[in-house]
Amino acid sequence: MSLQSSGTSLPDDPRILAGAAAGLVSAVAALFAFNGLPMGTMLFWLSPLPLFLAGLGFGLVAFGLALVVAVVALLLASHGVAPALVWLGAYGVPAALLLGTGLKAGPQLSLGLPLALLGLWPAVVVLFASLWLAGPDGGLEAELRQAVSLGLARMGVEAPAAMVERIVRLKAAAVALWLGFVLAANAGFAQRLLARHGLALRPGVVWRHARLPRWYPALPALAVLAWVLAEPDATLLPMSLTLVLAVPLLLQGLAVLHTRLRPVAWRAPVLAAVYVLLFVFSLPCAVILVALGLVEQFGRALPPPANS
Repeated sequence: MSLQSSGTSLPDDPRILAGAAAGLVSAVAALFAFNGLPMGTMLFWLSPLPLFLAGLGFGLVAFGLALVVAVVALLLASHGVAPALVWLGAYGVPAALLLGTGLKAGPQLSLGLPLALLGLWPAVVVLFASLWLAGPDGGLEAELRQAVSLGLARMGVEAPAAMVERIVRLKAAAVALWLGFVLAANAGFAQRLLARHGLALRPGVVWRHARLPRWYPALPALAVLAWVLAEPDATLLPMSLTLVLAVPLLLQGLAVLHTRLRPVAWRAPVLAAVYVLLFVFSLPCAVILVALGLVEQFGRALPPPANS
């Protein structure tokens, strides 16, 4: 039904209003961080929430408008295009990919391919950065080492070369994991909030029913093979690809813990301990969670739908 025939003018279309408002709020939240304003960091992590509210509540038209409005607002309020590009790379493009694949035709939200995209998109960014920075000056590794050293110096930390090297090698995976958490948490909160008020386009996703595409685990396996076969001075790229491509499996492992511990009385302290261990002992804990994700992917049958 057209807007004219339904008696609704274009400025009163809820999709237009929701998209414009979501884009402005998201841009303002990001600008707080880019300009070093109070609570800027917290607001930056909440910046994708309005985008998901618009998309999951009012559809892809509202989300597309929110994306355009946010980019225009960032360009008008910033010096240069860097803030808009950072926002697009961190939130705008990933949110578009997640919603575009999650809102496909079906009775409820799709989760398999969107979950895979939390690893595929960072992998694309790493590959692009590696190609962009390729050159005789050291390429991606040299740029990361310089950025880490500068960041530590600004914090007044004198780190030995071995620590800088370790941070450089884990930096891409840490950023991908954190952005995966942020995007998944904002999308989940938006869906829950919309469903509570009867505004969600689709029913909520049941985490224990989520499965990555069957082909996805082959990608980190191929990255591991490339890592093993790489020359000693060219391991950063395949290692970074391995780690970022493992992020969806790690998130699936966390989903296993959340769902399997749901009936347990001491679920909250156990989950809190897991997150603390993931922060302190990143690599060993991550390996365990990836293993849980693989067991869930291949070792457990998918439960039948509720209406079967």
